[in-house]
Parts: sequence; structure tokens; C-alpha cells
Amino acid sequence: MATYLNPYLSFRDNAREAMEFYQSVFGGELVLSTFGDFHASDDPAEVDKIMHGQLETPGGLVLMGADTPASMELATQTSISVSVSGQDLAELQGYWDKLAEGGTVLQPFADAPWGARFGMLNDKFGTPWLVNCGPEMS
Repeated sequence: MATYLNPYLSFRDNAREAMEFYQSVFGGELVLSTFGDFHASDDPAEVDKIMHGQLETPGGLVLMGADTPASMELATQTSISVSVSGQDLAELQGYWDKLAEGGTVLQPFADAPWGARFGMLNDKFGTPWLVNCGPEMS
């Protein structure tokens, strides 16, 4: 049986908007469950917040995310970036273009010294992304 590593993003109160944005970028099926769905909050202001969101794409990408209840501390800095790599330049360029909308490009998606096209950005939700296209990676 395989083991999987899935990025799980934390938001204060805009996980629904963020996960719907990622669905518009990558496609796939998005399932969102609220704190209210699981009777996991007595705070009426939080029942519609996302307790768990999961996006699964036809290509096998899985991205998860949730809102952070007001009673919990939200990490304001992360040392992890979400990396997307592959060989299909048109597909990866499309992801890059959509992720960059409203975000901050840190390094343009361009030819890199190791023979790939590579770029870094923070999307409009503050999530850091690395996009790498080719050469074939082992």
C-alpha cells in the first residue's frame, strides 16, 4: 500500500475562497465540509467555516485546506512551499499564469540554469508556490 504526502493549507477564514480558486487553477473535484456539518463549533460565527477541504485532480494532485478557528493561533509564517513539477509546458504555464493572478511573483517562470523552466510566487492567499517544468526528473 502506498503512502502519500499531501499539502494541507491553513487559512483564518477564507479557505472556501482559496480552495475554490485552486480548483479553478488545477481543475478536479472539490469537497468542502464545514464545522457546522460536523457539529464541531458552538460559535455561530464559525459554523460555515471550512473544517476540511480536499481537492483531487484527474492528474492525481491532492491539495487540502481548512479555516483556523478564532480560538486557535494561525501560523503567520511558513517555511514550506507547494511545488508543482512536470513535463507538460502548456499545463504548467497555465497553472503558473492562474496562480500568479493577484499574487506576487518572486522569480518569473523562465529558463533556469538546470535546463528547466522554473518560477516562484506567492499567490493571492499568501501560499508560496514553486513551478518547475522539465527536464525529466528522477
